[in-house]
Amino acid sequence: MNLPSDRPAASRRHRATRQPLLWAALAYGAGIAGGGHAWRPALWWLIAGTSFALSSAYLSRRRPRMSIALALCVLAVLGALTVQTHANNNAASTLAVPEGQEVTLTAHVIREYTPSQMQPNDLRERVDLESEQIDNGSDAVKLRVGIRAAFYRREASPGRETTTQDKFHYGNRVRFVTKLYRPRNFRNPGAFDYRGYLEESGISFLASAKSEYVELLPGFAGNRFELWRTRLHAAVIRRINQLWPAREAALADAMLIGENAFVGRDLLTDFQRTGTYHVLVISGLKVTILAFVALWLLRRLRAGESASSVIVVALLISYAVLTDVGIPVWRATLMLALYLCARLLYRRQAVLNAIGAAAMVLLLIKPIDLLGASFQLSFLCVLIITAIGLPLLERSTQPLSSAVRNINSTSYDFALPPVLVQFRLDLRMVADRLARFLGEKIPLRLIAGLVRISVLAADFLVISMILQVGFALPMAYYFHRATLVALPANILAVPLTEIAMVASIAALVISYASLNFARLPAGIARFCFRWLAGSVRWFGALRIADARVATPTLVVIAACAAALVLGMLLARRRGILTAIGLVALCTSALWICFAPARPRFHSNVLELTSIDVGEGDSTLLISPQGRTLLVDAGGMPQWMHSELDIGEDVVSSYLWDRGIQHLDAVAVTHPHADHIGGMRAILANFHPHELWLGNGPGNSELDELLAHAQWQRIPVIVRQTGDQFTFGNLEFRVLAPAPANENRKRKTNDDSLVMTVRYRRTAALLEGDAEKEVEQHMVAEQPKADLLKVAHHGSATSTIPELLKAVRPQYAVISVGARNVYGHPRQVVLQRLAQAHVVTYRTDLDGAVTFYLDGAGVIPAPATH
Repeated sequence: MNLPSDRPAASRRHRATRQPLLWAALAYGAGIAGGGHAWRPALWWLIAGTSFALSSAYLSRRRPRMSIALALCVLAVLGALTVQTHANNNAASTLAVPEGQEVTLTAHVIREYTPSQMQPNDLRERVDLESEQIDNGSDAVKLRVGIRAAFYRREASPGRETTTQDKFHYGNRVRFVTKLYRPRNFRNPGAFDYRGYLEESGISFLASAKSEYVELLPGFAGNRFELWRTRLHAAVIRRINQLWPAREAALADAMLIGENAFVGRDLLTDFQRTGTYHVLVISGLKVTILAFVALWLLRRLRAGESASSVIVVALLISYAVLTDVGIPVWRATLMLALYLCARLLYRRQAVLNAIGAAAMVLLLIKPIDLLGASFQLSFLCVLIITAIGLPLLERSTQPLSSAVRNINSTSYDFALPPVLVQFRLDLRMVADRLARFLGEKIPLRLIAGLVRISVLAADFLVISMILQVGFALPMAYYFHRATLVALPANILAVPLTEIAMVASIAALVISYASLNFARLPAGIARFCFRWLAGSVRWFGALRIADARVATPTLVVIAACAAALVLGMLLARRRGILTAIGLVALCTSALWICFAPARPRFHSNVLELTSIDVGEGDSTLLISPQGRTLLVDAGGMPQWMHSELDIGEDVVSSYLWDRGIQHLDAVAVTHPHADHIGGMRAILANFHPHELWLGNGPGNSELDELLAHAQWQRIPVIVRQTGDQFTFGNLEFRVLAPAPANENRKRKTNDDSLVMTVRYRRTAALLEGDAEKEVEQHMVAEQPKADLLKVAHHGSATSTIPELLKAVRPQYAVISVGARNVYGHPRQVVLQRLAQAHVVTYRTDLDGAVTFYLDGAGVIPAPATH
């Protein structure tokens, strides 16, 4: 009797295997992480590495395990030395680029993006350029540097002609006049490294111009392969929009080729809230899932192991080329290719070793990548699936899959454990009963097919659950989200996504032969898209889905990382040990989600921080008892056409970095976009107990904010001149706005909520955007303060000499955006402050500035110092 050579998973013994390359990659990565956060002289690292190496060699025969540990320490030291050397080589660019000066730029397009509609008659196009020549009028420099450009174009008016094309494509050569600026980060602790993010894509400068003034030059610059790829990418987008309406086409664009420009921010946020964002974007997770789906389909088609591995690797490489999402997809593709090669060589126990080899190669090529979220998430995704997910499947669902293989063959029963043999006998018994109604051949095949489908669904569910638990730490650290509804949301999202993916790909392929025949799979995909979006919106609307968490502390990070490593080490052990590892992993995830954060503040002082929000205002006050008040939340005016949410992306990030998860109160000085625009995100993320407003007139933005506060059941308290109250052990006094029956024709800026806050013998004056009319009334009140929050970003309409004489501040802070179009702060205001002997700080130069008022004096602490 010939028995199958591949014995079922249930009969294998799960032994811990040695993974030298995985441990080497982890040690090298640990060194990179340590070196990236703790700088030491190179000589220190060399001495440490040499000591470890000599000790390892000496102990190699006497104590092998200790020798191996010391060898791993050598790799860690090399990682630290490498990343610091790399950082020194790239720390400061010496390119002769005249930043901020008007230049004539000659360049060519190296990457094109989908245009984003801003207003009915206004279109913005973003492209990445590589410069050829930069001419500043007196000198022309031939230079190659990456530039991200934004071209603004209005539709042609009647009788007006434009000399530009509708869209700039890869390889187009252009010339235009612009000013080049280096990307600027918001300089707050915990802020997103926007400059570093662009540098990963080779972008060093930003530029903008009106499209009508961009000259299209003759010739082509680039390579033909990339030109073919971009055209194919655009053709796929056009075909998708032919097959589905706009809403469904937006989801298809995002899922199939990574183009999420047409998916609204609200829907994207719902995907993030529900922990289903992985099904929407092209990432390492999506590539991994697609690989396993392709393997499953090829097995159903009776393709051999070797052929399946080769085909899947070829498909993944083609997919990565088509989507051009970037490094994350290529990382996942490399890791999966090595994983499949390990399977192809019948070294299933070497899968983790293959992943370690892939990680080691990537880190040797570009070690700095480890410090970014992209590398960590891609590597962690593949590692969790292979180290924890697959061993669990081998013990749970895969034996059932083996049990329905060759279901008609009784001889195959002898290759299976008794439990699975009994399961096969039960299936045959059920098939015999159904044979009376369906015939002899159909029932057994139907039952086997249903079991396979159920096993596949269970596989995806198990993998999704493991990923949600394993990703709890990076989700909290990078995205400050606790995806409490991830499990039920993924139960619906994962099957719908897989059906939609298969149906969408089928529709695309068939559509090139006949659009009519493609309607059926397109209709199935459309149904899945609608249900997917609907379920995500429903789960995302639940209050529990809006749970946000502060940045985990080092203790929490270390404990959760240890739990993850324990889960990986015990996944292939005996049942009780595997259970212990899973319980530890789940406990760490629950700890992150539900353990209260500990805000970091100084006791016995009033802390006031002017947060860097660009051209806007946001001020955090923390009382000596730890009570928190946020005054304004920054924002972007509509004419800037930015998708950046200052409240979510800037202010919230700073608060989370401080360990703050809830605010005691928030205040809106007046309803201008640069003060109120980010407040809605603050209400959603931090659930304050009170919302303070002045009694000035409102607008549509304020009405929307009040409706949101009412939905969240946040009490609204109106403040006006003369109000005095305590907040913890702080004393507040309201100096403006005047009561509702006075001065109703004044400017909105003069309706600003102006307050003094006092702690013992020290005080601060917060002016909002109050102008000189209000300041003249305030002079009579003699509002003495040690610290002045300068009004209206340093505009010449405020900070009159009489106010400075009355207040007599020792320090002042101006919240202002770098390179702002208003020219803030005005030189005349800076001169007034200097003449009054006021030490002045600015957020555009100093980043977030914190002042400590201890009751006797003021201690400034700028973030950049």
